[in-house]
Amino acid sequence: MNDVYRALREHLDSLPAGFPATRSGVEIRILKRLFNPEEASLAVHLRSKLEPAMVIAKRAGMAEREMAPLLEEMTKKGLIFSIETGNRPPAYMASQFVVGIWEYHVNDLDEEFVRDMEEYTPILGKEAFDHVPQLRTIPVGKSIDAGIEVLPYEKAEEMVRKQKKFLVAPCICRKEHALKGGGCDKLMDACLIFGWGADYYERNGLGRVITMEETLEILQKADEEGLVLQPSNAQEIVNICCCCGDCCQILMHLKRHPSPAAMASAAFVARIDIETCIGCETCLERCQMEALSMAEDHAVLNAERCIGCGLCVSTCPSGALVLERKSHGAQPEVPKNTMEAHALRLKARAKAKADLNDKLLRHKNA
Repeated sequence: MNDVYRALREHLDSLPAGFPATRSGVEIRILKRLFNPEEASLAVHLRSKLEPAMVIAKRAGMAEREMAPLLEEMTKKGLIFSIETGNRPPAYMASQFVVGIWEYHVNDLDEEFVRDMEEYTPILGKEAFDHVPQLRTIPVGKSIDAGIEVLPYEKAEEMVRKQKKFLVAPCICRKEHALKGGGCDKLMDACLIFGWGADYYERNGLGRVITMEETLEILQKADEEGLVLQPSNAQEIVNICCCCGDCCQILMHLKRHPSPAAMASAAFVARIDIETCIGCETCLERCQMEALSMAEDHAVLNAERCIGCGLCVSTCPSGALVLERKSHGAQPEVPKNTMEAHALRLKARAKAKADLNDKLLRHKNA
């Protein structure tokens, strides 16, 4: 039986966000919790592209009439992704574990599942977050000066207004920390999903459909509560997460790094005018990366820790803090869409593994 789950682990590890092996085997425990053996054996036949049940059935050596209901059940359980459009038959694809399968289980967490994920996340995070980030950071609206050129995919409100379907889901990171008796009391319904992603979430009872006006109100609430806006790392977004440094696994992963600015996908950085600063310390409370500290009677910014979220700027009473666009060479590439982002992430992971193997080989031969 373990061979089935090892094969599934390897399959998930071949997807853009990875699913690395561990010495403890915690990743296998997680898979056994989510997939029964039949589901695990079927999941390896799905690819990172949408396909009808007929194609997947042929690959797996099964009849379509047998495969179709199994795929539909796996979709309902949050194990794979599917799209249903008009009169066409449903199409299915493999779902990476993070962001993906983990988030699809926001409504059925328990303490044991959370403990396993807490053990596994530091290992998984190096694959899922350290290459081409899955999410990027954009400034909160009030932090952008009228004189700064902002691209359409860098403005939350403009991205929202382009969408046709809106859904909000609970933040799995805050639910995870609440189960452990920790975390914070920030906005719980804080994960905004759009378009085909919203369709999937609605079909599987993972959130509630809302209006564009309600979506914009959530963004406003996020700014008030000091939440970082993190949309999909693509120009064509599927989601915007409203994240806090207390609970968000991505922000916590960044925060542990000595230079979060080098790891985050962000086009802006804050700048402080110490002559204008009144030393009120409001910005210290708002910053999720501990990029700001006090020196005598004014705040000091460590630009290497700044991820350009703008939370310090939007509430600075003296106007001492502003956002500036990074130099051209320092600005990250933003993929056009999800599929392009997946391709770039796979390429980056492959290069990192090749570089590591070369380093180990040189060390062995030294």
